[in-house]
Amino acid sequence: MHFDPAIAAQHALQRAQGEGQLGDLESDIVEAEDAFSSSAGPEAKRAYERLQQLGEQLPEAQAFQEFLIYITWQQATEETIPQHFHTGVGLCDRFLRRFGKELGGSVTLSQVVDIRESFRGGLGDRDDTTSEYEEDAFKGGD
Repeated sequence: MHFDPAIAAQHALQRAQGEGQLGDLESDIVEAEDAFSSSAGPEAKRAYERLQQLGEQLPEAQAFQEFLIYITWQQATEETIPQHFHTGVGLCDRFLRRFGKELGGSVTLSQVVDIRESFRGGLGDRDDTTSEYEEDAFKGGD
C-alpha cells in the first residue's frame, strides 16, 4: 500500500461527519471510534465490531464505508486472523460495487483497490486476473 490506512480512516471519518453522512448515529460512531483508536485488545475489538454494526445501518454513507475498510486493515494488523481479511475483501467489494463508478480515477478508488489487494494477499489470493475495479481505477471509469 502506498498510504497509511490509519490516517486515511481519520480523513474518511471526518468527511463523513462534515458531509452529514452519520445522521442520528454520529454520537454512537464517535464514541465507538474513540474506544477503538484509544484502546487495544478486547475493548478495541468490541468497538471495531460496534462500528461495523453501525456501518450496516449506513450503507449509502460513502466516506463512512471507506472508514470501515481502513479500520478493518488496522484490526487485521492487530489480530491477524483470516476473518478480518475476508471481512476486508467483502467491504471493499461492496464499496466498489456501490461507489466505484462514480469515483472514477480518484485517490479514494485507488486506495480501496490497493487495500483490497492487500486483504487478498493476506489470504494468499494472488490471482493475476484484473478486476473491472482495478481497470477502472486507472482508466477513470467506463
